[in-house]
Amino acid sequence: MPKTSSRPPALRKTVVLVGMMGSGKTAVGTALARLLGVPFLDSDEEIVKAAQMSVAEIFERDGEPFFRARESEVLERLLSGPPAVVSTGGGAFMSERNREMISRLGVSLWLKADLELLWNRVRHKNTRPLLRTADPKATLANLLAQREPVYGQAQVVVEAEAGLPIEAMAQKVANALQARGGLFEEE
Repeated sequence: MPKTSSRPPALRKTVVLVGMMGSGKTAVGTALARLLGVPFLDSDEEIVKAAQMSVAEIFERDGEPFFRARESEVLERLLSGPPAVVSTGGGAFMSERNREMISRLGVSLWLKADLELLWNRVRHKNTRPLLRTADPKATLANLLAQREPVYGQAQVVVEAEAGLPIEAMAQKVANALQARGGLFEEE
């Protein structure tokens, strides 16, 4: 994908960014959507809008299973719309139903990041309900160990790089999508 084209090639399928909290799904996704000329949608934000409460509040009031059910509903709605870049919560891809739906209706892309990069990005945030534990870094490490094999099932994998500017990371992701083939109108 040329860096200086006047109009990006039309995206055929929604790109669903998966990965751990702190992997850059929102920041890179926003830049990627801009680069590809499609909307950026955040599944967690869509749930927050519908529920009129934060993810943490939903977890506290209704529990994780309730949240995950709403997450699947929102994901299906977003995948059924026009092509876009969708950022998901870290646990969304853990559901076999979600993985199948994403594979059928879009393309999954894992933003892969190591523990130290993730920890550096999330350690000062109190908006992560799953990290409200006595040892949040150990919790993050355990989550990463559990989730990596499932994230590895993503159709495209792009390694996050500490210090790489967001726009450059978005270009790296766009290049990986183009290399996969069949996702853009001109291919």
